[in-house]
Amino acid sequence: MDYKNAGVDIEAGYRSVELMKKHVQSTMRPEVLTNLGGFSGAFSMEAFKQMEKPTLVSGTDGVGTKLKLAFLLDRHDTVGIDCVAMCVNDIACAGGEPLFFLDYIACGKNYPEKIEAIVSGVAEGCRQSDAALIGGETAEMPGFYPLEEYDLAGFAVGVVDEKDIVTGKTLKPHDVLIGLASSGVHSNGFSLVRKVFGLQEGDSAQQKKILETYEPRLGRTLGEELLVPTRIYVRTLREIRKAGVEIKACSHITGGGFYENVPRMLPDGVCAIIRKDSYQVPEIFRLLAEKGGIEEQMMYNTFNMGIGMVLGVDAAQAEQAVQAAQASGVEAFVIGEAAAGEKGVSLC
Repeated sequence: MDYKNAGVDIEAGYRSVELMKKHVQSTMRPEVLTNLGGFSGAFSMEAFKQMEKPTLVSGTDGVGTKLKLAFLLDRHDTVGIDCVAMCVNDIACAGGEPLFFLDYIACGKNYPEKIEAIVSGVAEGCRQSDAALIGGETAEMPGFYPLEEYDLAGFAVGVVDEKDIVTGKTLKPHDVLIGLASSGVHSNGFSLVRKVFGLQEGDSAQQKKILETYEPRLGRTLGEELLVPTRIYVRTLREIRKAGVEIKACSHITGGGFYENVPRMLPDGVCAIIRKDSYQVPEIFRLLAEKGGIEEQMMYNTFNMGIGMVLGVDAAQAEQAVQAAQASGVEAFVIGEAAAGEKGVSLC
């Protein structure tokens, strides 16, 4: 009897590490002091001494049940981007610059090529956010996860000068709300997505057929649309700040949609008014609402509805913010304004 007989293949673990090395290496920054394979990752803070009060900001998250679609389609090279995005976007919301990322993959069976595909996506997310992938863990857990399934989560650390932390405290009535376009559903609400499209029940072959069906309204298959990775906004927010715009408040539109997330960036005595007709809601959300018979309030309380981030800026800087975002490759819209009132959000 040995570990392999118990379901854990140590040699497959070694093979996975070898396959992922090139992806990890592509994310390195000069501050990284350790090599892949050590017991921890070391990152120098020397470069940030010029900040008045360098402050660490962190974020952790996973991909959620969106992974179920990756299992069905046997496509694993994009969910890593989702994992990174969910963490680094939160850091960017606070005004921080992501520094490094660590991932955690727990699987029923270690298939080295599958692990490599997952990590290639994680590395791509790190490159998009200029974060170094300095460590991680792949845990083979037979009997805990089905052999073909895995879970994926991550943890990121960033830095910001204390005076530049975005808290929302300076947001005031008549400030303007800017919406940054999402790339699609991102990584939230997939339990409802799967329910609407019949992806929670029935055999896997039927579910795969649903995902591989071409949807004319989307211009691609349903699976292709739903697996589009979460947009990473790190560079876009950096470009907006570089343009001289003060980001007073920032909200990452994740689980809970507009109704839960927008109030999190508001100070007491200030409410947000968002105009639903200020941008075009992507077709995937219209399809979800129609096919699932989902009420509009629930849609805005579950999904990002085409807006991945909401920024609060001075009215005089609104156009600068929109232009800077668009120059970075992300569509941006003036979607509303702050007003005096009880903290909360009104969609009209």
